[in-house]
Amino acid sequence: MEKSDIERFDHYVSELFDNSGCPGIAVCIRGPKGIIYDRGFGKRSLRSGLAVDGDTVMGLASLSKSFTTLALAILESEQKVSFDDPVYKYFPSFKVPGTPSDLVTLRHLAMHTAGIPPIQPLEWSIAMNSTETENEWHKAMVASAPNKMNTIDQIIDYISAGDYGHEGYTTLGQPGEYMSYSNEGYALLSYVVDQVADMPLEDFLKERIFEPLGMTRTVLDLDGGEARILSGGNITSLFEKDADGKLIEDDDFSVLPPFRGCACMKSTAHDITKYYKMLCDGGMWEGVQAIPAYAVDALVGRGFAAGKFPTYCYGIKKRTFAGKIIGEHTGALHGTSTAAGFVEGGYSAAVLCNLGEMDPDPFIWAAYNLILGLPPETDQYLFDPIDREFSDPEALTGDFLAAEGQPSLVKVSLRDGHPVADYAGTPVRLLYCGNSRFSAVSDDENKKRVNTLEFFIRGAGAWAVRCGSRIYRRMENKS
Repeated sequence: MEKSDIERFDHYVSELFDNSGCPGIAVCIRGPKGIIYDRGFGKRSLRSGLAVDGDTVMGLASLSKSFTTLALAILESEQKVSFDDPVYKYFPSFKVPGTPSDLVTLRHLAMHTAGIPPIQPLEWSIAMNSTETENEWHKAMVASAPNKMNTIDQIIDYISAGDYGHEGYTTLGQPGEYMSYSNEGYALLSYVVDQVADMPLEDFLKERIFEPLGMTRTVLDLDGGEARILSGGNITSLFEKDADGKLIEDDDFSVLPPFRGCACMKSTAHDITKYYKMLCDGGMWEGVQAIPAYAVDALVGRGFAAGKFPTYCYGIKKRTFAGKIIGEHTGALHGTSTAAGFVEGGYSAAVLCNLGEMDPDPFIWAAYNLILGLPPETDQYLFDPIDREFSDPEALTGDFLAAEGQPSLVKVSLRDGHPVADYAGTPVRLLYCGNSRFSAVSDDENKKRVNTLEFFIRGAGAWAVRCGSRIYRRMENKS
């Protein structure tokens, strides 16, 4: 890697940051011989004016998930648990409505293929444990919550009842049939670790992962109290934008008790690149087998195919780009937007942002491009439009619902015979990419790609559409 390549990358990400509206971002890249790039942009607090750097502690949100499944994989390597165990072995009252209980396994939860649709318990847990009372999201969540969703039993009861608040909004299919992202599944996995390890997940992660990797500023805690101690004061504030685009700063990490192993870790860009490099190197760290090779292989290895369209393994999405395997994940919560991954050959990268609803993809893609020897601006979209139209656009029309958070709708219609959509309030055009996949492109002069949509067609029309990693169910019959 040439010095000029790193300088070009630095210039590119500096421009991205200047145009992002994000208060602070930490970017770190590691290679076979150590850190290649390490820079903080902006501030960890506007009140103090203190800068972000690679040791600034930030929330990880869903980057937490692979740590939970790695803990299970370590325990599986010790023959204490199996990903093929039925979920009811650990939670006897658990069921996915319409599915025999013995068919739903830990593997299905880890791969988001248990048939659970996008539902609300995580958002309820956050809202009911928040001090925020003014915004519309909080009011809606509190008004709709049956309880605080503070225990795993409450989540199990909610999933098992199958009453998800909308007529016709049901489970998705048999286990293994469809992938749809489920925070609730990972909440369950956290408590499996507690049972099998005979210690809290928090302690197991510290003893078996954080300490062997020298991740000295990484912790699983709910409110950030322990993270503040570990940080030595180098911890971020959290930012959101109000309806007018004004930054709002606070220090309140999202508290969501039963989802702790799903979204509650805090760490740094330096520490997270250690973790992902270890995954890339089969559990090795600084010449030592820090994590069992069996466990790492179980997480992202031979059992999972790698292609242009990502395979969701156990808390890691695996894909190929430019002939190399990339294992990655993203995350988002209040005041937190993250992306991290490894690139085949002994490389890792992390982008941690202190603004909620920030898109870290351009930053992490630029990092992967630097590693791969490509221009930093090279896009890595999953599919590109092809030079023909979908044969039956009428079959795509309808209203499709995801009940997670404030229910989100994708409304698909036709304009001059071509599919268009209202994608959660954003007008988009749907450009055909082959099979039943479409690229959603903003319906304005920018033509920015918003997401990849994949329709599931049965009979005369689509019964569902996957938007990114979540399946939205069709909620009304076409006229």
